[in-house]
Amino acid sequence: MSLTAERLDRIQPSLTIAISTVARRMIAEGKNVISLSQGEPDFDTPRNVKDAAIRALENGETKYTDVSGTPALRRAVAQKFARDSGIEYKPEEIIISTGAKQVLFNAMLATLNAGDEVIIPSPCWVSYPDIVTLADGKPVLVPCGQNNGFKLRAEDLEAAITPNTRWFMLNNPCNPTGAGYSADDLRPICDVLLRHPHVWVLTDDIYDSLAYAGFKPSTIVAVEPKLQDRTLTVHGVSKAYAMTGWRIGFAGGPVALIKAMDKLQSQSTSNPNSIAQAAAIEALTGQQETVETMRRVFEQRRDLVVGLLNQAPGMNCTNPDGAFYVYPSIHGCIGKTSAGGKLIKDDEAFALALLDEAGVATVHGAAFCYPGYVRISYANATEELQEACSRIRRFCEGLH
Repeated sequence: MSLTAERLDRIQPSLTIAISTVARRMIAEGKNVISLSQGEPDFDTPRNVKDAAIRALENGETKYTDVSGTPALRRAVAQKFARDSGIEYKPEEIIISTGAKQVLFNAMLATLNAGDEVIIPSPCWVSYPDIVTLADGKPVLVPCGQNNGFKLRAEDLEAAITPNTRWFMLNNPCNPTGAGYSADDLRPICDVLLRHPHVWVLTDDIYDSLAYAGFKPSTIVAVEPKLQDRTLTVHGVSKAYAMTGWRIGFAGGPVALIKAMDKLQSQSTSNPNSIAQAAAIEALTGQQETVETMRRVFEQRRDLVVGLLNQAPGMNCTNPDGAFYVYPSIHGCIGKTSAGGKLIKDDEAFALALLDEAGVATVHGAAFCYPGYVRISYANATEELQEACSRIRRFCEGLH
């Protein structure tokens, strides 16, 4: 008799975490490895945010809070949505969770029945399909090609909708591609959704403050307010405020949905960390200059990395709109053999050989449900990125 439940056989561990773990182990063994595999800013959490956490500790804010988060943080989140996205939520329409991943998990587990379908444009974040699967739902992947900037076309969304569709899930800007959707991009998508009132919308906007070259991502409710009563707008402090380890995510949505998610959360983790909540209030309501400083550095790194990767034989890297990832095609490398004698039969073989022979950790595209590519994070120090790209170029030059 198996120890584990059958549902665990339907999913796999997060491949981004798994590869980062391998890279850390190699570094601990003294190997010269540059890890570009994890989506984590190399910046420190801003000083004002850390000071707010210290004050909370000294003030004894170490007790249980409401399951959905403190009233003060829920108000701060509502203000953040109004300020940055132009959408209005009341505090009772907000939930705070232990990271945005828990928000997604709560939403799917609270609403999906066996066989319900969730439309997910791919390439997509590695956890989306598995979260849906764990909730007994069926992920419906809609491929979004590089020739369309890795963005979903309205006609492809329309074709994917069935009577069993429960959710449409959109990440904007997208992990892993960095593709972003402007208000003009979202308008035809919203028109499709208006024609299908049984489909709910989850928009994951956690990277929306990290956009480049004047690009401005929009969000579903801002483009079409008529969809607000069936949209969950997801966000968090991990990326824009370099607070990955603080584990604070949040969402705005209809009260009935928020209450259902609160009910589930009350029986799992209960409230998020009280000190991290106090820090998140300061992040959202305090000075925002550090966000802009980080954004400018990421834009410079994006331009550097795209330029260098396009010098590598067999690679083709488009310029992303936002986030801190590039998603270059390696189709020109597949079928060749590395200098170390490894056959590059697919993107996973490429990533493994690159790690073993060049000491650069990336994530293969199949992990994001779109093979033939690798994801490279440029949330590393500029000098590391230059060295890593040089190693990638030399590795590609050695293929034969």
